[in-house]
Amino acid sequence: MNKKTRGTHKTVTLAMLAFVLLLTACGENTGKVGAAVPSKEPTEAPAKKLVIGSTGGFYPYVFQNSDTNKLEGFEVDLWGEIAKLTGYEVEWQTSEFSGLFGLLDTGKIDTIANSIAVTEERKKKYLFSEPYVFSGAQLVVKEGNDAIQSLEDLKGKKIGIQLGTNFANLVKDFDKNGEIEIVNYESAEAGFQDVAIGRIDATFATKASALGTIQKTKLPLQLGGKQLTTIPAANPFLNKEENKELIDGVNDALKQLRENGKLAEISTKWFTQDLTNPDN
Repeated sequence: MNKKTRGTHKTVTLAMLAFVLLLTACGENTGKVGAAVPSKEPTEAPAKKLVIGSTGGFYPYVFQNSDTNKLEGFEVDLWGEIAKLTGYEVEWQTSEFSGLFGLLDTGKIDTIANSIAVTEERKKKYLFSEPYVFSGAQLVVKEGNDAIQSLEDLKGKKIGIQLGTNFANLVKDFDKNGEIEIVNYESAEAGFQDVAIGRIDATFATKASALGTIQKTKLPLQLGGKQLTTIPAANPFLNKEENKELIDGVNDALKQLRENGKLAEISTKWFTQDLTNPDN
């Protein structure tokens, strides 16, 4: 082999060696990149949260069980079913009734569940879900007091009204001359207690609340005459475009619960009657 041939052979050998080294390096680099990007398992999207305000002291709608320290009642059960159908995670926030609409107006809660009456005045400001309870304004008096059957019978007497409820307007619209004395209470329970001990002559409640309270507490109370009105109760939401889809979802869930009988079942459990239909 001459000198020129040896030189050419050496060049080819070096070129082949460099090519092999390049392939090896590429292989090692590919392996390292693969190890640095582990595969990811698909994760579930976090549940949408819905914050619901309530007094937590309005039996049998929403109240705190003193033994378990948890909220129970008709609307707690109802929202448990709605949550299953809509995928929302429900969080409860309690406040005095007089502060609930302030929390709603400032966006600290998404809605209120406390047997909220659907009135024309409230409809001007809020969007409402479909009504799920139809329970009229009901006078409650001490057991054995058959003299009070209507607001007319309360002239010259005292009636307990929970602050923030629509019952005060009902009395004022009837009593133009101020002959009925209104005593304000932060909670419905306090009004029931004062009727039972004779401190006031009557209190107002929804028929559903009256029936449930009398059954639970065994207080010496009775209904004073027939219910004066039939009031639909529903959930108010801020009047915002983004809430319309939410309300549609809630209404769809309520429709399903009506059709499968679950809504009536929950009502009978807590009110002793099905009060979810305006014709009942």
